[in-house]
Amino acid sequence: MDFKYDIIVVGAGHAGCEAAAAAANLGSKTLLITMDMNKIAQMSCNPAVGGIAKGQIVREIDALGGQMGIVSDKTAIQFRMLNRSKGPAMWSPRVQSDRAKFIQEWRSILENTPHLHVWQDTVTQLFFQDGEVTGVKTRMGVEFTAKSVVLTNGTFLNGLIHVGSVQIGGGRMSEPASFGMTEQLQAIGFKTDRMKTGTPVRIDGRSVDFSLLEEQKGDDDFHKFSYLDNIQRELTQRSCWITYTSEAVHDLLREGLNDSPLYNGQIQSIGPRYCPSIETKIVTFSDKTSHQLFLEPEGETTYEYYLNGFSSSLPLQIQLNALQAVPAFRNVHIFRPGYAIEYDFFDPRQLHPTLETKRVKNLFFAGQINGTTGYEEAGGQGIVAGINAHINCHGGNPFTLRRDEAYIGVLIDDLITKGVDEPYRMFTSRAEYRILLRQDNADERLTQRAYDLGLASSERMILLAEKRKEVDRIIDFVRSFSIKADRINPYLEALNTAPLKHGVKLIDLLTRPHIDLETMSREITPLKELLEIIESADIKIKYEGYIKREKLMADKINRLEDIRIKDKFNYNGIQSLSTEARQKLTSINPETIAQASRIPGVSPNDISVLLVLLGR
Repeated sequence: MDFKYDIIVVGAGHAGCEAAAAAANLGSKTLLITMDMNKIAQMSCNPAVGGIAKGQIVREIDALGGQMGIVSDKTAIQFRMLNRSKGPAMWSPRVQSDRAKFIQEWRSILENTPHLHVWQDTVTQLFFQDGEVTGVKTRMGVEFTAKSVVLTNGTFLNGLIHVGSVQIGGGRMSEPASFGMTEQLQAIGFKTDRMKTGTPVRIDGRSVDFSLLEEQKGDDDFHKFSYLDNIQRELTQRSCWITYTSEAVHDLLREGLNDSPLYNGQIQSIGPRYCPSIETKIVTFSDKTSHQLFLEPEGETTYEYYLNGFSSSLPLQIQLNALQAVPAFRNVHIFRPGYAIEYDFFDPRQLHPTLETKRVKNLFFAGQINGTTGYEEAGGQGIVAGINAHINCHGGNPFTLRRDEAYIGVLIDDLITKGVDEPYRMFTSRAEYRILLRQDNADERLTQRAYDLGLASSERMILLAEKRKEVDRIIDFVRSFSIKADRINPYLEALNTAPLKHGVKLIDLLTRPHIDLETMSREITPLKELLEIIESADIKIKYEGYIKREKLMADKINRLEDIRIKDKFNYNGIQSLSTEARQKLTSINPETIAQASRIPGVSPNDISVLLVLLGR
């Protein structure tokens, strides 16, 4: 056995798996250390991937040559494209996954990745020399050396689980916490704090009256996560189910608030505002008489269900009483209650855009250790950290993504520039260029960059080239193909839109609401391309003006991204800057003028001062 590696990744959650796979696929000798090899890529909360903005991140990971999209497609038991009633910038893919098969698929990928080794153990100490990380020591006393280390510790650093007054040390239910590393990093100057998240009760489906629930089926179409054409959904598809709480449920929950760790002072850490517990909902939204709940299957064949919308740390009996007040759950049996968990995280403003720490060279942080929440946010950070850890070992230019290139770029820039005051979750509203960052074009944005690194395969580049060629051909066809009125009018009348008086070019019809190229290709045109390619062409045609306008805006901002200011100023000595700007700029030491402009507390006037000093 070897104890010397290029890269060590600590933690095999979603960030760790993507980091390790990326580093190894790029050629680095990589060691992935995990507490439990049977829990690799464990879906600690909902066994689902994607959703609003998160689905875009998964497509970006796939376009970069990552694995989350592939695993999600292969283990999906339901697929839905969310927000289809809105514009394509808002469309977001989501799958419900088979929890156990998701782990199995990820483990199979990792075990068959060249240059990648796995060690089951817990890291308790890091080794440093001359301001650089040099290796790790584990609980079993094993010492491994490495040129780079990526920490993806999730919720395990000093993790503490709460169910009412019961407190259990752990990173997940029935899994031990990790101790020692936070204290070691604090001792050398790292800033850390505590966060809180939670997970709902797990329900035995045999005890549910499904006749009292509203069925929610998945989509049965061509959409998926991976751009690879040989990756398909293979499992039997299952429905999710919808129900609601009531005032009777809320009254029972209120009885337990004095015993809620969130309200009796037991939990002091920062909780997620965008994914509140059920007890937080009834307090914050006290005027609401009901809240929607989603009963979602945990796998293809299991009876276990996840109750989305009922996250809680209330005592077990209170949770059970409240559930039984929902008609469909009056005879409910549960596998385990919901719980809250507190854990350590590190201020992400201590990181470079590569996710390397500013304080220690070759040490990278990715995932919940940076104050984020969600498998997708973790995976996006993990692949960037893994790429840059490899570059640090073998040379090359740092790999970063701009805000107009990827949601992953927005995510990382937000973290390192603004920091976090609650668990960070991605939304489409966080991206100012979201019409450029659609789920359909992540391959066009990112695959060439990943191919140039050596991470994306030639197969991906061939598929991308074919897609571009066919999209261009379709757009040319739409601009030149004429439709006669007598041929198209029955179709238009069926859609309750005005008939034509004379023939027009096909592109003129596509400007009408509710008319899309995919449907027309089935009805009246000779197009026989893949539906995903037709959809991509349709979006580019319909939103051409918006896309061009947003690209111009991005190009203007990117001129400021090209003005590098890192280490160029002693901000404390520039008296014409505001006091807050001097403090924030000194603390963050931004890479560019554009990043400086996004720091809270740095005003446009402060930016003007810096530009004047630069002679701009």
